[in-house]
Amino acid sequence: MKILKFGGSSITDLEKIKNVLSIVKKESAQGEIAVVFSAFGGVTEDLLKCAELAKHNDPNYQAMLLAMERRHLHLVKQLIPVQKQSAVLTYVKVRFNELEDLYHGIYLIKEFSSRTSDYVVSFGERISAFILAEALKEKGLDTIFLDAREVIRTNDAFGNAKVNFPTTNQLIYDFYSKNKGLLIITGFVASTDKGETTTLGRSGSDYTAAIFAAALKAGSLEIWTDVAGVMTADPKLVYSAITIPQLSYNEAMELSHFGAKVVFPATMQPAMKRKIPIYIKNTFQPEEPGTLICEESETTKLIKGISSLSHISLLNIQGSGLVEVVGVSSRVFGALAKSHVNVILISQASSEHSICIAIKSADAKKAKEVIEQEFHYEILAGEMDKVVVMPNMAVIAAVGENMKHHPGASGRLFQALGRNNINVSAIAQGSSELNISAVITQSDLQKGLNALHEAFFLSDNKVLHIFLIGVGLIGKTLISMINNQLAKLQEDYMLDIKIHGLANSRYMAFDEDGFDLSKMPVPSEKDLPMNLQVFLNTMNSMNFSNSVLVDCTASQEVADTYERVLESKVAIVTPNKKANSGSLEKYKSLKKLSGQRNIKFFYETNVAAGLPVINTLQDLILSGDRVIRIEGVLSGSMNYIFSELSKGIPFSSVVAQAKEKGYTEPDPRDDLSGMDVARKILILGREAEQELHFDDVSVQSMVPEDCAHTKSVEEFLEKLKSHDDHFKALLDESNKKNEKLRFMAVLENGKATVGLKSVNSQHPFYSLVGSDNMILFTTERYHEFPMIIRGPGAGADVTAAGVFADIIRLGNYSR
Repeated sequence: MKILKFGGSSITDLEKIKNVLSIVKKESAQGEIAVVFSAFGGVTEDLLKCAELAKHNDPNYQAMLLAMERRHLHLVKQLIPVQKQSAVLTYVKVRFNELEDLYHGIYLIKEFSSRTSDYVVSFGERISAFILAEALKEKGLDTIFLDAREVIRTNDAFGNAKVNFPTTNQLIYDFYSKNKGLLIITGFVASTDKGETTTLGRSGSDYTAAIFAAALKAGSLEIWTDVAGVMTADPKLVYSAITIPQLSYNEAMELSHFGAKVVFPATMQPAMKRKIPIYIKNTFQPEEPGTLICEESETTKLIKGISSLSHISLLNIQGSGLVEVVGVSSRVFGALAKSHVNVILISQASSEHSICIAIKSADAKKAKEVIEQEFHYEILAGEMDKVVVMPNMAVIAAVGENMKHHPGASGRLFQALGRNNINVSAIAQGSSELNISAVITQSDLQKGLNALHEAFFLSDNKVLHIFLIGVGLIGKTLISMINNQLAKLQEDYMLDIKIHGLANSRYMAFDEDGFDLSKMPVPSEKDLPMNLQVFLNTMNSMNFSNSVLVDCTASQEVADTYERVLESKVAIVTPNKKANSGSLEKYKSLKKLSGQRNIKFFYETNVAAGLPVINTLQDLILSGDRVIRIEGVLSGSMNYIFSELSKGIPFSSVVAQAKEKGYTEPDPRDDLSGMDVARKILILGREAEQELHFDDVSVQSMVPEDCAHTKSVEEFLEKLKSHDDHFKALLDESNKKNEKLRFMAVLENGKATVGLKSVNSQHPFYSLVGSDNMILFTTERYHEFPMIIRGPGAGADVTAAGVFADIIRLGNYSR
């Protein structure tokens, strides 16, 4: 025999009910079954709302009651043929008439006791089960409606009554022996020996099903709900959560205690005693196997699931007077027990200097008061501090019997949290190693769950969750590179990259599962209008572990948000120079924040695109070297322009050609002004630990004065032609000396110059061609022969490659 239970979410509307009736008919054809039904979806809540309105003399309860009645009558008319509706409609009408009298009484006396509450909510199951029993009869099944109050006996603890199992088991067995047919049973409700209606508490319908399964020694118990079994984590918080195929009773108990709402401890107890397997199945995907809960734990994974509890407060009880004093813990927990405060988690160091307990935040004030009252004299004497309450906390727990056989489970857990900059305030683990629990801040809960889920369930690959602002030439090239290399990264380097947010100057788009990069996703008018604050808020609300903001813009507005992004524990990768070349205070603040929070801020492409300039300089400084002088051709576009100029091409034509090839900014004046190079040498100076301000950089602009303020790029290029002779004269003068023109930056003694210089054949810059960059570091170690870094320094490909390299470096760090 098999017991099936269907919850309210499975029978919310007509279509869902028809689906359930089909499942029941199919299951009954395969063997003997009995079915337990909850109230129709939302009805229990509405019954209680009605009562609260009546209690507060609000006549609106009548309209709500009428709406409920109409809903049930409508279902009868849809499920039962017209010629057979009369008896069912009468049953429903009589029940609602009783309810109307009940609510009127509540309205008059303004009182709603727990005894009355149990009776009120019992109508939900009594009406739904009766209607569904009659509907199944119309499908050819020989159903018997059973009001569980006839057979389940409890004490009079209304709201959460305790079952008298010997009496209940006998009554169920006797009823079943005398009534052959398909039992349709009301869930949730029971009665006392005096015939008073009681309810079985949270998940009471599940409990009803387990009680019947145990009493009838069923072969299995099936809990049909709206999810495909017990998940590895809360799917509302962890988008990659998957169904757990099999759990032991102990594992299921642990997961349910820490927030897994699919199955509850009380549900399992009767089944556990009889060793009855429990199946959690999805009403809307009946072909799926769901989760099996039984004696055996079977998995290759280190843990079975990750669960959590929100709205927790942490109480810290400490003082020198607690050390080696017998009975302190007894007094603490005794005081809490007397005040009916449940302790969720306990942590105590071996020094005995402090005791840390986690409780529901709603109980925090009461708990603090009763503990301080219990230790009143110790606090007065200074032997114990006042109780410190840390609100807005959450408990996160990794559960699985497999942990006790494999060392390193706790190491992986805390490493995953640490890599995501999530601080652990308290830890608890029993000697059984079935559960490792940690208390973290509520704001870190979703990120913590995702971090642990990736660490334990998504193979051994590290996943970076990217939010990309700037889907222009560099951004598109980066997307293409990631797509082309993704399979290799996953297979050879155990690194996965998902892009969840995309934005350009006009639109933005998001995808929780990650965009399909093979289709080159670009935000358009079908998506959301771009709003930087909304973009960042959405990124934070998704709260992925290993989140990365990739800024491929040159926007000051985006750069101004970097501190907020780092505060949100999101890493940054960017070629945008605006943040690091702004005020020295802002530069230092970003570096300090990144270091303190251990959140990576990578900006290799700020200088010389993909060349390893900043990393090399940072390594020199870290190893104790000191920079004496930096020389650099730091603009690929400017080097291209003056390299081509040497071929006899007019200056204005070379500039137009460089713009056409994508070497310059959309407005070439941004390059010719020298400000781009000035920012780069400023950043290098700061990375070399020099207190450099923008005023310390002298810049020679290559933009003729009369061309600086033309309205359009086209007008600028046209007007630039009148200055071709000037630039030809500069070239001729350089040629006479057998030298070459180079637009370069020099930093020495805390000052920097940026401008056009002529270099002879002995200078390393002499041999530069095309868009190459070259940087010379003269340091205490590299004094006689400076360190030289050379390579392409302009173009979307090399810049995107540099950004991609930073992303991969971030992924390698995050392991």
